[in-house]
Amino acid sequence: MQTELSNTLGVEHAVFGFTPFPAVAAAITRAGGFGVLGAVRYTAPDELARDLDWMQEHTDGLPYGLDVVMPAKKVEGVTEAEVEAMIPEGHRRFVTELLGKHQVPQLAAGEASGWRITGWMEQVARTQLDVAFDYPIKLLANALGSPPPDIIRRAHDHGVLVAALAGSPRHARHHKAAGIDIVVAQGYEAGGHTGEIATMVLTPEVVAAVDPLPVLAAGGIGTGEQIAAGLALGAQGVWLGSLWLTTEEADLHSRRLTAKLLAAGPGDTVRSRALTGKPARQLRTEWTDAWDDPNGPGPLPMPLQGLLVAEANSRIQRHEVEPLLGTPVGQIVGRMNSERSVQAVFDDLTRGFERAIDRINRIAGRA
Repeated sequence: MQTELSNTLGVEHAVFGFTPFPAVAAAITRAGGFGVLGAVRYTAPDELARDLDWMQEHTDGLPYGLDVVMPAKKVEGVTEAEVEAMIPEGHRRFVTELLGKHQVPQLAAGEASGWRITGWMEQVARTQLDVAFDYPIKLLANALGSPPPDIIRRAHDHGVLVAALAGSPRHARHHKAAGIDIVVAQGYEAGGHTGEIATMVLTPEVVAAVDPLPVLAAGGIGTGEQIAAGLALGAQGVWLGSLWLTTEEADLHSRRLTAKLLAAGPGDTVRSRALTGKPARQLRTEWTDAWDDPNGPGPLPMPLQGLLVAEANSRIQRHEVEPLLGTPVGQIVGRMNSERSVQAVFDDLTRGFERAIDRINRIAGRA
C-alpha cells in the first residue's frame, strides 16, 4: 500500500490513522502507517508535551503527525465566559431536564467537567502548536479548513507538511489556494464533522480539483478492499479514524461504550449537531434523538452547543448512562465487531488490499 506520498513521508503503508489516543497513534506508526494524534482534548500545554514525549519514546524514530482544530478566521476580543453568557436559559433548562429524566448523577465534588472547549478558540490551538513544533512532527492536519496563513508558513519553516479536511471540491480548491500540501477528502460516511457528499463521489472530484496535490480518501473506509478503491479513485492514501476506537490500545474508559460500538451496525449512526453545533456523525442515542426532535429547542450553533453540553457529556461518560452514551463514529462501525490490536488491524488491511489487487488483475486478464 505504497504511493508517492507514503514514500515522501517514509512510511510503509499510505494509511494515515487519526486518533485521540497516543498509544494508538504510536502503534499505527510502528505498524507501518502514519499515526496522527488529535490535539483537541489538550487544554494545557504541559499535557500535550507529556504525550508527545511518550510518542517520541514509542515510535522507534518513525514519523507521526498532529491534528488540531483551528479556524481560518480569527475572532478578536471574545472570552469563553462572554461566549457562554450567550447560551439561552431555555437550552440550559432542556439539558437539566434531559439529564434528570435519565437520572444522570452529578460529578463528584471537585471533579473537573472534562472537555470544555476546542481549538475553535485560536489561542488554544496556538499554544498547542508552540509545543508541537518543538517535536519532530512531520504533518500538521487541521479539521476546520485551512489554518491561518502564518501557521502554514510556520509549519513549512519547520519542514512540516500541512493537511486540511475538505467536504466538497470548493473547500478543496480553497485549501490549495491557501498553500496546503495535502487535502483529506472526507465523505458523508465519516465520523465527526462531515459534509453531505459521499466518499465515492467526493474523492475523484477533489483529486481533479486540486491536482497535482496529493489527496487522502476518508469516510466509510475500514478494509483493505476499500483502501484499494480509494487509491483507484486517485487518492494517494487513506485517512482512517473510527476504525481505531475498538482497538486494544484505545482508551475509551468505558466498557459499555466499547460494547455499544462492537454491537452497532452501519445504520446506527446519525449526523447530528447535538455534540458541537455543527453536523457530526456519531452513534445514535436517546441524547441525539432529543436534540434532533423538532419539538425540542434544537442545537445551538458552534461553539455555544459545545459549551452548553460539555458538563452533561462528562456526566454521561463518567457514569456510563447507557441510553445517552455515545461517541463520534462513522458508518464503518458495522465492521468494528471485535477488539483487536492495531497490528492485527493492519494485517487485515494488507490482506484485503492484496485480495482486491488480485481480483482486479484477474478481471484485467493480468493474472
